[in-house]
Amino acid sequence: MKLSAKFILFIVVIHAVTITLSFFIFKENKLLFLVAEFFILLSLAISWSLYNELIRPLQLLLRGADAIKDRDFNVKFVKTGKFEMDQLIEVYNHMIDQLRLERTTQQEQHYFLEKLIQTSPTGIILFDYDGFIAAMNPRALEWTALQREKVKRRPLSDFTHPVFQAIGELKTGESKTITLEGPRTLKIQKAQFVDRGFPCDFVMIEELTAEILEAEKRSYGKVIRMMAHEVNNSIGAVNSILDTTLQLQAPDSEVKPALQVAIERNEHLSHFMRNFADVIRLPAPIKAHVDLNELLRKVTQLMSFSAKNAGVYLELSVPHPPLQAWADAGQIEQVLVNVIKNAIEASAKNGTVSIALTSNPRQLTVANNGQPIPKEVEDKLFTPFFSTKNGGQGIGLTLAREILTAHGWPFSLKSDPDGWTRFAVKP
Repeated sequence: MKLSAKFILFIVVIHAVTITLSFFIFKENKLLFLVAEFFILLSLAISWSLYNELIRPLQLLLRGADAIKDRDFNVKFVKTGKFEMDQLIEVYNHMIDQLRLERTTQQEQHYFLEKLIQTSPTGIILFDYDGFIAAMNPRALEWTALQREKVKRRPLSDFTHPVFQAIGELKTGESKTITLEGPRTLKIQKAQFVDRGFPCDFVMIEELTAEILEAEKRSYGKVIRMMAHEVNNSIGAVNSILDTTLQLQAPDSEVKPALQVAIERNEHLSHFMRNFADVIRLPAPIKAHVDLNELLRKVTQLMSFSAKNAGVYLELSVPHPPLQAWADAGQIEQVLVNVIKNAIEASAKNGTVSIALTSNPRQLTVANNGQPIPKEVEDKLFTPFFSTKNGGQGIGLTLAREILTAHGWPFSLKSDPDGWTRFAVKP
């Protein structure tokens, strides 16, 4: 039974009993009975007034509670002029103002955090308290090549991507660095937050490729500059002496051929050092609209003579309409020449080098069906100056890596199960 009903019942019972008693007490004296009845009716009127005074604040609180329950923080009450009632209204209105302010602040912070996560260059994966994926931002989806609707409410064990495998091996508070094909280096950190009283994990994925490559370039750049300085100074002086000595020799001198060989070897050494220096002197790309179809035709025609001499069939496939790219044509041509040259050298006689440009997916691929790349070598292919060829300098792939990274074009080099080795670029 509600409090108001109890109060009304109490008043009715009290006054009914009072009226009955006054009847029996004053039934012989009608004047006193009428006076008693008047006071009883006055008491009833006062009780009704008190009922309204006491119940209205409770009704006010109930209406306010309903508004709060419905998350409506715009309901406020107007003061009535009665002291106690006005105090209650003032407290309620102040509480509503605070709740509305805090709700607005919370919504703004939530919106800001959501926008920050969605636009962050750091990949972010949120997990619920069951350990299932709750959300992934666009950067994390890009690195894992997944679609948003295919990851929500699924466990890590459903995915085979190296990123998810690394996350599964991490404990809360730990971090790990992994290298993907390309090469791309990612740092994965696992931490924890509390959501509605439950601890939940989240993972941040940060790409370290640019920082690592820059530090690497600074390291080997300093060494190359020092080597080039010393070698070029020595070669210039030695070749001057050798030229002078060669001119002083008689035409039939037995020393003359040896001096000529020494000069040629010095020239080869100078060319060798210039190749190293090209890597650290590589300028920033000057980009313009480039017709990739036409560029590939020119490079294929240029390399066709080398392919013919090696007994390798060179084939080209381009889409229609032609694909355009925002790039430095000279630098991209240099990448293609190096990659196609490597593919020709890796192919056996009567082998095939396939150059394909596709629009869906947008990708450029140079493939050969020669000897596959050993698994233990794949991670080292883009290491500066690493080469699997006898006498190789490891310059070509290092230069390709620098150019493609500067263009922001993802790339990879690996041997697939079908026996073809593919260098893939996404322009």
